[in-house]
Amino acid sequence: MEIPKEVKGVIERFQKNNFEAYIVGGCVRDFLLEKKPQDWDIATNAEPEEIQKVFPKTFYKNKFFTVTVQITDKESGIKEVEVTTYRSESKYSDKRHPEEVKFAETLEEDLSRRDFTVNAMAIELKEKTKIIDLFGGKKDLKNKIIRTVGDPQKRFSEDALRMMRAIRFAAQLGFKIEKTTREGIKTNSDSLKIISKERIRDEFLKIIESKKAAEGIDLLRELNLLKHVIPELEEGYKLAQNKHHIYDCYDHSLLSLKYAAENDFNNHVRIASLLHDVGKPRVKRGEGEEATFYNHEVVGAEMTSKILNRLKFSKKDIEKIRKLVRYHLFYYNVDEVGESSVRRLVRGVGKENMNELLQVRMADRIGSGVPKAEPYKLRHLRYLVEKVSRDPISVKMLEVGGEEVIETLDVSPGPEIGKILEILLGYVIDDPEKNNKEFLKNKIKKLGKLSEEELNSLAKKAKEKREKIEIKKDKMTKNKYWVT
Repeated sequence: MEIPKEVKGVIERFQKNNFEAYIVGGCVRDFLLEKKPQDWDIATNAEPEEIQKVFPKTFYKNKFFTVTVQITDKESGIKEVEVTTYRSESKYSDKRHPEEVKFAETLEEDLSRRDFTVNAMAIELKEKTKIIDLFGGKKDLKNKIIRTVGDPQKRFSEDALRMMRAIRFAAQLGFKIEKTTREGIKTNSDSLKIISKERIRDEFLKIIESKKAAEGIDLLRELNLLKHVIPELEEGYKLAQNKHHIYDCYDHSLLSLKYAAENDFNNHVRIASLLHDVGKPRVKRGEGEEATFYNHEVVGAEMTSKILNRLKFSKKDIEKIRKLVRYHLFYYNVDEVGESSVRRLVRGVGKENMNELLQVRMADRIGSGVPKAEPYKLRHLRYLVEKVSRDPISVKMLEVGGEEVIETLDVSPGPEIGKILEILLGYVIDDPEKNNKEFLKNKIKKLGKLSEEELNSLAKKAKEKREKIEIKKDKMTKNKYWVT
C-alpha cells in the first residue's frame, strides 16, 4: 500500500516551513489494513491562518480548525486533503458538541481526544515511515477489536453518536467490541435520543451498507440502541410465527437482511428486507402453527413510511422502500397467474422497481430457511415481467396513423386502412429508418392503387413476419431466464 505522492507532498511542504504534520485518523487504520483510504487527513501544529499561507489554494469554513487543501493526484484520484490544527476539546454538556474547541500543543493531545484506538494512530513521514501508536491501536487492529481511547464513559458522554460509530466500525471491519466499551454503550445508550435523527440516519445507513449489516443491527439491539433507532423491530423479537417459518419475526428479518448484504443488493433492498415483516407483530392473530398475519404487508408499508420519515429519509427513498414492503407478498404460480395479474403488479410497484422487489422476495425466502433463493417460478415471473413491460411490435410505432391514410387516399374508414398500416409496419420492421412520414405517405399512395386481393396478400405476409419476430423475441427472453 502506497501513500499518494501528493499527500506526501503536503507533509513535506509543512516540514519545509518548520511545522509538524502527520497523517492521522481512519486513513491510517485503512492503510494498515491494506485497504485504500477514501480520504486522507493530516494533523499539524500550524494554525489555520498559517496553513493558508503555506497552501494559498485552500478554503476554511468551519470552527474545528480544519482547512481543506486542494491538490491534484491523477493516479489516486485525490483532489483535496483535510488539514486540521492539533486541537483539544472541553467538556460536552449536551453529549453532542464540545463547549469549546482549543488549539493543542502536541500530537499526543490531539490523538487522545479521538474515539477509538484504531482511529487514534498517526503516520510520521521523515527519513522513514513510522507509525505513531500511543493507545494500542495496532494491537487492536491485529486482534480485531473496537476499543475506546481511554474511559468509555467519558468518550460516549462527549458524543453519544460514538456508540453507533462503534457498532458501525464493528460491522464494516468485522471486528468485536471490547467488553468495557460494550458496557459503556449499554450504560449510556439512552443518551442517543438527544442526537439528531439525521446523524443517526447516516450511521444507520453505514451499518446497512456493510457486509455485516445484520450483525450490526443485532448489536444495536444487544447494546440497547435499537430502541432509539427502529424500536418497531424489537416488537418482533422472540415473536413466534407459524408453520411456514422456522425463525421468529426478528431473526427472520435479520437473516433476510444478511442475504441482501452478502449478495451486494442496494440499500433500498437491504432496508426493505429488514422491514418487510415489521407489521407482523401488530396483526398477529392466534398462536402456534396456525397463527395468522393477515394484511401485514399493508400495515408494514405504513409503518415503514413512518420509520423512514422519522429518520429523515428523502421522500423518494421512502416511497420506493414503502412499495417494496407493500408488494413483497405478491402471489405467483406459473400455471395460475396470467399476464393481466402481472401487469397489475408492475403498475402497482413500478416497472423500475420490479428487479428490487424480486430481490426482496429472494431475501425473504432465504430468511425463511428455504434452500433456494430463486426457484423456477421466480425466474418465470422475471420473464413474464419483461414480456408485459416490453412494448409490442405495433402499428402505434409508425410515424403515420389511420387518419393520415384516410386523408392521403381520400377514403372512408374501413378494414383496408388497418391492412395498409400492417403493410407499412412490415417495411419499418425490415428497415427502421423508413419510419418517416415522407416515405410512408408515398407508400400509402402506391398501396391505395392495389386491388383488394393484392392488399390482402401483402397484409397477410406482413402480419406473419411480425408474429415470427414476436415469437423469436419471446424465445430469446425465455432463454435469458432459463424458462420454458
